[in-house]
Amino acid sequence: MARVSNTAEETLSKSTDSASLARTQARSAEIEREIDKDPSRFRILTGDRPTGHLHLGHYFGTIKNRVELQKRGVETWQLIADYQVITDRDGVGPLRERVLSLLTDYLAVGMDPQKATIFTHSAVPALNQLMLPFLSLVTEAELHRNPTVKAELEATDGRAMSGLLLTYPVHQAADILFCRANLVPVGQDQLPHLEQARLIATRFDKRYGRVDPDRPVFRRPEALLSEAAHVLGLDGEKMSKSRGNTIELRMSADETAKRLKKAKTDADRVITYDPVNRPEVSNLLLMASMASGVAPEVIADEIGDGGGGALKARVTEDLNTMLAPIRARRAELEKNEDYLIQILREGNERANEVANETLADVIKAMHMDYV
Repeated sequence: MARVSNTAEETLSKSTDSASLARTQARSAEIEREIDKDPSRFRILTGDRPTGHLHLGHYFGTIKNRVELQKRGVETWQLIADYQVITDRDGVGPLRERVLSLLTDYLAVGMDPQKATIFTHSAVPALNQLMLPFLSLVTEAELHRNPTVKAELEATDGRAMSGLLLTYPVHQAADILFCRANLVPVGQDQLPHLEQARLIATRFDKRYGRVDPDRPVFRRPEALLSEAAHVLGLDGEKMSKSRGNTIELRMSADETAKRLKKAKTDADRVITYDPVNRPEVSNLLLMASMASGVAPEVIADEIGDGGGGALKARVTEDLNTMLAPIRARRAELEKNEDYLIQILREGNERANEVANETLADVIKAMHMDYV
């Protein structure tokens, strides 16, 4: 076979990726229609690492959509990924506070604990035990090719990567597969993680077989692509807890106003929505738009030549109006820690029930049920 040049290989790879993405987008749109017809067919798994407090990037990027899916009748499993805190850290930090803060945010934005199973990694032993057989189904080279692992390795500046970080994609596959979720809301950058879970499900079926001949032990999960716009931080960079460029859901109206006053804009007093040439101004307009439901172009026209000061005032008003009921609900929840603990306990119990059933099937399929 003739050797393909590097340029040709890159072109072929991009073409394949584009074709694959197009198929995923088409299937995601089809799933949206299927949800409208029969939401009971789907079980979603999604979650967050409790490394800090939720901010607007989380809310607009994914949390708001999760609540909408729940309202549409989709069964939701919500993971607070406490074990993943130590993938790239030397300690856990104020983990209890952050877990409860994350749970409080979930409930404050509208997640219903009667419809969603909210649980933590560390409370579900059977979920984590799935890592052992799953690790036998992937190669070291495949793990190193994972985009998140590659990015983290490049960011370490020569520091050794932990084994947990290297195997993070497999742990994420266990998160998805243990509860037999068949739908995962993701952005395009997260598709490789989902593909890893699909690959593990397929390889397990081929290598170890089935308990029920009519169905595999694990369903192959599909992607529900997020259409949410990505909100930048107040400095025009990626919104990140570590950068301090976020507006957290728990912040007061005054704290929000104070942070927005420091937001980066530009020297042109005429406000226009131009994401390419005016990313900072356009980002603020996008925040106001997502908070108010008014198109960013319309908001820009309304502000006119009012400059950055008028723009920041408008964003502050729209965000504080949107966040007011969330903050009020959050304040109520914070006063009742016993209720929060009870919600988490019930979610963990439900997760353990399902995880134990799944692990029993795994052990049986692997012929390890000796007694």
